[in-house]
Amino acid sequence: MPRVKGGTTSLKRRRNILKQVKGYRFGRSKKKRQAREAIAHAGAYAFAHRRDKKNDFRREWQVAVNAAVRSEGISYSKFIGALKKQHIALDRKILASLARENPDTFKKIVEKVK
Repeated sequence: MPRVKGGTTSLKRRRNILKQVKGYRFGRSKKKRQAREAIAHAGAYAFAHRRDKKNDFRREWQVAVNAAVRSEGISYSKFIGALKKQHIALDRKILASLARENPDTFKKIVEKVK
């Protein structure tokens, strides 16, 4: 069996890995092994934080709704509970946008719930 030299393939593989870590600091942008590890960690964090982002937005909506509802003299938890009792199916995202952009409409919803 003839000998196969894998130089070009190895260089291409290394070049592709180093292209992915462009902008990383220190050895992670220059050394193949460290770069491979950096890519693996970056991918794991990106996956996890795409999921976390949804929770972050939900928290922001809750804070916005709470602030708007407090000015009407009712607590957030009582407001959400009353919405559910009256079968008003508005989610927190919609409520937050209403509180921010259409305060008069939001007031009507709060009055209906009270």
